[in-house]
Formats: sequence, structure tokens, C-alpha cells
Amino acid sequence: MSGPNPEFLRFTGHKSFTQRLVLSTLTGRPVHISKIRSTSPTNPGLAPHEVSFLRLLEAVTNGGSVEISYSGTTITYHPGLITGSAAGAGALAGDVIEHSVPAGCARGATYFLLPLALLAPFSKAHMNVRLCGPGVVTAATPRGDPSVDTFRTAVLPLYGLFGIPPARIELRVLARSCAGTGRGGGGGTTGGGGLVELRFASQVRLPKTLHLNRRPGRVRRIRGVAYCTGVSASSNGRMIHAAREVLNQLVPDIHIAAQYDQAPLVSAGPDRGAGKKRAGIGFGLSLVAESSAAGVFYSADEVAPPQGGVVPEDIGKRCAYQLLETISLGGCVSPVSSSTVLTLMAMGSEDVGRLRLGRDVVGREETVTLARDLKKFGASSWGIRDVDDDDTTDLIVSVKGTGVGNIGRKMA
Repeated sequence: MSGPNPEFLRFTGHKSFTQRLVLSTLTGRPVHISKIRSTSPTNPGLAPHEVSFLRLLEAVTNGGSVEISYSGTTITYHPGLITGSAAGAGALAGDVIEHSVPAGCARGATYFLLPLALLAPFSKAHMNVRLCGPGVVTAATPRGDPSVDTFRTAVLPLYGLFGIPPARIELRVLARSCAGTGRGGGGGTTGGGGLVELRFASQVRLPKTLHLNRRPGRVRRIRGVAYCTGVSASSNGRMIHAAREVLNQLVPDIHIAAQYDQAPLVSAGPDRGAGKKRAGIGFGLSLVAESSAAGVFYSADEVAPPQGGVVPEDIGKRCAYQLLETISLGGCVSPVSSSTVLTLMAMGSEDVGRLRLGRDVVGREETVTLARDLKKFGASSWGIRDVDDDDTTDLIVSVKGTGVGNIGRKMA
């Protein structure tokens, strides 16, 4: 932990907002973020999903504080201790912290789940959080958030590589929703109304050092989930058939489950009294390819746009081709989970871990920003070199752990 009067780490802009708050909480370093959409003439300052994340962060920590300027373009954040759903820390009777996401949230449920899962291993108690409310979207979103199915099948299993048993991590999708067009509410694009519960019972002192620098192997099987809410259940079969037309030529072991749910009911708005309307209508597909090498997953997500106009067959083919493109990037970790793995490596014991990544994955803006942010929070610079065991363009990224570990468990 830092001293009693630590110096602020200063950042600008709204990009990597959750990432910087998570690193601040894990390292105990306060941050000052300014110029948050300060040039926007219509919506300056924090967006609804960012305010909602700050409230969620406040619920799972104790002793922290957040100060937001009048215009919302500047915040200061003093991190607290990660308590999770400890008794007396805001949890309900079932040891679950219930967080309501407001309507109008433009991000999916994984915008909250990905950083929450990074904090959970370092919590003092179990991390049990239920996301509810009219703003919860369980499907993939146009903003690039993966679906909860991809999070469950392609991200959570990777925690086992760090000595965090995935068997004690559970994600329950109690109600599905898409960022679709609502019905019965006067038109307009609405989404949300989903219900997701994350139960993370694997807390550790220090994550194990990761050495995932071997060859990624060959894809041995493909799993997936086709989902639709508020539309004909035949959409699932059409997406699955279209995806299989592309993938069956390459991999024989393919299983894609079909999940149909009614569109959730949400409030129709203050001008309609206590009326309800259907929201979160749409359909999508999540695919995950598992390699013959342990711990290597590639994922792809595709969802129908909120305005419609795309048939299920197109969604199935797009998702299949996107999965093939992700596999072609190479490496042992796909772009959707690279930030999670690299952050856990940096928070581990003071030893050098190695990860094999595709050249294009390392060159992504998100990966470069993460490397710069980690260095600013006190971590070592990464070492990057070409692989020397084959003719691919993959890179080996060496990350030295900071040894921060679980402060709550050390104090308990």
C-alpha cells in the first residue's frame, strides 16, 4: 500500500477508464483523471456507464472516496480495501451485492464483469455481485463489449493458469437481453433488462507466475452459444447452420447450444406511469475455439445491430469468419482476454512470466496503453522478442510481477 499522503497519478481522457481505476485499486495509488470528454458540445464529462462503474467500485471496496467536478470532466479517486461481499459491507441476505445499471447505458454487462473479475482474486472475502436493472445487456454490443457467454467460456477459464481454481468461479445468466429495439414503448432504441450474477469464491495471496510461451497447438474443438430474445426461436437454428457451413470443413468437433429467452420487461418511462414494455430484443452468436494446448482459447462475438436489417444467416457467417480471423492472429491469448492475462501477470509474484501473443495483438492500442499504464503504476517495462521455435510472427512478452498481492488477506 502507498503512504498516508500519496501523490496522484494523473491521466487525461475517458479511454481506459475502468482499467486505470482497477490498477489504482490493486496498487493503492490514487489517480486524477481530467479532460473527460471536455470537448464534447452535447455530452461532456462522465457517461452513465462510467458513473455506474464508480458506484459498483464503491460497493465492493471499503475506505475509498471519489470526487467528481461540477462539469463531470475531472475526477479524483482514492482507492480503498477490496472487501467483496463481506458481511456488513453492503451485501444482501444471500451474500450478494446487487448493483442496478441505469437505463441508457451504452455498454454491455462485460464492461462491469471484466474489471470486477480482476479485482475478485484480491478481495478480502468472496466477490458475489448481481447486475440488474434496465441497463444490463448480456449480449455483445456495437461498442466492442463481448457477450457474457464469451466471458464465461473464454476469459474465466484462464484464471486457472494463475492458481485461481475456475471451479469456484460461477457466472449465472438469469435473464438475457440485447441492445435491441423496444416494443410497446413509443419506438426508439432501447436495450437492457438482463440479470447476471457473478460468484467468485477463489481468493489468493499472489497469482502464480505464468509461462504460456509454448506453441499454441491446433484447434481441436469449437463450442458456442446462439441466443435470441424476443424474436423467433428459429433464429438460433439459422445462425448455427450458417456458422457450421463455414466451420465444418475445418473442425469436426463443433457444438453450439441454442438459448431462447423472452424479451425482458422494463419500465415504459415516467410519461407512461407504471406501464411496462419489452426491451433488449435481438439475437447473436458467441463462438470459442479450444486448442490442443492447455489454456489456449480463441473467441468471436457477433450480434444483430439494434436497428435491425440483418438476417440470422449473416450473423452466423460473420461470427464464423471472425473466429477464423482471431485464430489467424496467432499467439496463445485472443484480444478479448489479453488485457486480463497481462494484468494478472503484472500483479503476481516478483518473478518473470512469459506469454506468447500475436504481433497484431501486441500492437493494439489497448495493449500498448496497458503497458504504459502499468509502468506508471510502478510495474516494470515489458520485454518483447520474436519467437524462435517456428516461422510465425508471434512475439514473446516477458512481464515481471510487482508482488502487490492480496492486501486484504495479508491484513486478515
